[in-house]
Amino acid sequence: MIMRIDILTIFPSIFDGFLAESMIKIGRGKGIVDIQVHDLRSWTTDKHRQVDDIPYGGGFGMVMKPEPFYRAVLDIGGSDNLEAIRSKSRIIVFTPRGKILKQDLVEEFSHQEHIIMLCGRYEGIDERVHRYIATDEISLGDFVLSGGEIPAMALTEATVRLLPGVLGAEESLIEESFAEGLLEYPQYTRPPEFMGWRVPEVLLSGHHGEIAKWRRKERLKATFLRRPDLIAKTSLSDQDLKLLEEIRKEH
Repeated sequence: MIMRIDILTIFPSIFDGFLAESMIKIGRGKGIVDIQVHDLRSWTTDKHRQVDDIPYGGGFGMVMKPEPFYRAVLDIGGSDNLEAIRSKSRIIVFTPRGKILKQDLVEEFSHQEHIIMLCGRYEGIDERVHRYIATDEISLGDFVLSGGEIPAMALTEATVRLLPGVLGAEESLIEESFAEGLLEYPQYTRPPEFMGWRVPEVLLSGHHGEIAKWRRKERLKATFLRRPDLIAKTSLSDQDLKLLEEIRKEH
């Protein structure tokens, strides 16, 4: 199955470098994912290619019109039946009021055949797009961006890297941050000492059992100290609980 991702934006050139580098380039080159970026203005009908208008009720700024999004989704979805498209595709609009993007949601998206991302600008997108066209409202967090392009890149990369065949060492996905609900352990490489800063001796010992235990404890420590909210949501083994008790005593 080839995943298809379509991105609607009024600034398509923003994505040029993003699509041509790193794992996104690999995924596209291997035919694992088909990513197309579309200029929303292509679905306007006036000579000025207008995608926005003044808000009803007054206020500052401009609001993006529903018609171009509607026409674009029908064309991209290959149907005149909006509900049929919504039933088989995830249509995502990025908004501060949306569901916070987390790894479990990314994994859910990675199993979809088709995702359409709608990138807003200005003061936002007409509510009818949110209510009747989109299937998902997504937010990266409690901060404000000028548009949906950066969230679209973030979601695209987070999703594509989970597709089989994209990463060279897929087993590394297992130990990454949030893969099990825990943050990742610290990473080190050569030289063993730099500016008097030494790599932990256990990593130089060659003792794989001790290294595995150290890494697990470091994952638990990082999560306990920096994201304690994740600990309560993670299934911990008896050994994990012992390590966690050690960490509590140490700190």
